[in-house]
Amino acid sequence: MRIESIDHLVLTVRDIPKTVEFYKRVLGMEHVLFEGNFNALHFGSQKINLHPFRAEYLPHADIPAPGTGDMCLVCEGGIAEVVRELTTHGVELEVGPVEQTGARGLMISVYIRDPDRNLVEIACYQ
Repeated sequence: MRIESIDHLVLTVRDIPKTVEFYKRVLGMEHVLFEGNFNALHFGSQKINLHPFRAEYLPHADIPAPGTGDMCLVCEGGIAEVVRELTTHGVELEVGPVEQTGARGLMISVYIRDPDRNLVEIACYQ
């Protein structure tokens, strides 16, 4: 077996509409309702599925909880543009810009928190 890529990940959230609004407004993701009542945030060829806290869909993580996510999203362009857009949306930087090492090498990253306090790293490769 050889793993090729990540298709999706799951975030357990307290308030799905609030989470959807944040990821759409700040990060430009598309909200998709699939199979009638499951919420996802699409970007590129990936997605983030949203599970409601204390009403998670089966199967799920062993101890699902809001605020336990920590992910890195790769962004086109430069980090200065990312910082400008985040500032425009009133999003506070937790850390950064800082150099990090990603799957493809050197990148410049900033870290923010979503409505559930998940850590979201936004990175631009050089």
